[in-house]
Amino acid sequence: MFRGRMFQQERFFRGSRRWASFHRGDLKYIILDLLKDKPRHGYDIIRELEEQSYGFYKPSPGVIYPTLQMLQEMGYVSSTEQEGKRVYSITEEGLKFLETQSGIADDVRRHMRHRWGFASVGRMVRVMAEYRALEDLLGRGFRRLDADKAELICGILSRAYREIESVLEE
Repeated sequence: MFRGRMFQQERFFRGSRRWASFHRGDLKYIILDLLKDKPRHGYDIIRELEEQSYGFYKPSPGVIYPTLQMLQEMGYVSSTEQEGKRVYSITEEGLKFLETQSGIADDVRRHMRHRWGFASVGRMVRVMAEYRALEDLLGRGFRRLDADKAELICGILSRAYREIESVLEE
């Protein structure tokens, strides 16, 4: 059975550790910052983060909603039901917290600009388009994949990984 380095270290598929975009606890600053601008529901926050990252980061509801719940329990956000959706707003306590933690919040925003700024993103747009096309192809063909084809594809991907790794290390 093929046990390529790429799959053992969970480096290929979205959701792996390699795709982590924030340090533990940093997302709350970004969410509070977004809510400072205007009240939003969770999917608005997801869409805004995806837009700000030019599509490179799209947090799952399983990340956003627990963070919103935690912020609500801390008294930093409140929520109301509007048109069947829970809409979150920053509270005075949340604004004070954001102000007292402004250095950390600024660092997180700086990290986002560096990671997803136009210069960084511009270099990766074409590469990521190819990556997404490959991801789509594999997703479409997954149900028809027998063991032999899976083995062959794993070998191809492993070789591609090693080639890309050597290019990046040059």
